[in-house]
Amino acid sequence: MLTRPVFDIGCRQCARLATFLDDVKVKNPTYFCKPVPPFGDSNARLIIIGLAPGMHGANRTGRPFTGDHAGILLYETLHKYGFATKPQSISADDDLQLNNCRITNAVKCLPPENKPLPVEIVTCNQFLAAELQQLAPNSVILALGNVAHLAVLKAFGLQIKDCKFGHAAQHILPNGLILVDSYHCSRYNTQTKRLTEAMFHAVFEIIKAEL
Repeated sequence: MLTRPVFDIGCRQCARLATFLDDVKVKNPTYFCKPVPPFGDSNARLIIIGLAPGMHGANRTGRPFTGDHAGILLYETLHKYGFATKPQSISADDDLQLNNCRITNAVKCLPPENKPLPVEIVTCNQFLAAELQQLAPNSVILALGNVAHLAVLKAFGLQIKDCKFGHAAQHILPNGLILVDSYHCSRYNTQTKRLTEAMFHAVFEIIKAEL
């Protein structure tokens, strides 16, 4: 059976995204502007799935949820619950380490207006599926937002009707894996209080109990 790679930093399968990254790189020569690799423990039992790199966050720094507002609550929470050695992720070359945790995205490349097309989500799903297939039994997958939730279902060939997205919802996946949902920790969600710190911490209480 052909084994697919969990990541390809040279991937240009999505022409729209590849061209967009080229244009962004011209305007911002110091930015990473490539598919952003997963970050954290390769043997982690908690994997966190985001949507896609942010323009001035992961696309700039080369590390998921690093350098923009979306990472503030995430890394503070990871530190609080023992998954990170520090409460802030500054750059890809700082000394932050994740413990029993890895962060990745449903789409590895920056999309225009932070909105990947359905075909781009499907194309990139091969990498997410390969990564999830390496998880140990009874591991936990945290999906930040509905796009990440649907990407996880696709990776396992599951039907949407069987696992509906909902904040703090839990779903049993193949191999005993547990999918936990949360609203995305984006600036919009945190500033409008759709997602509060207490709500996000409650999700991690569920995760800690499962692990």
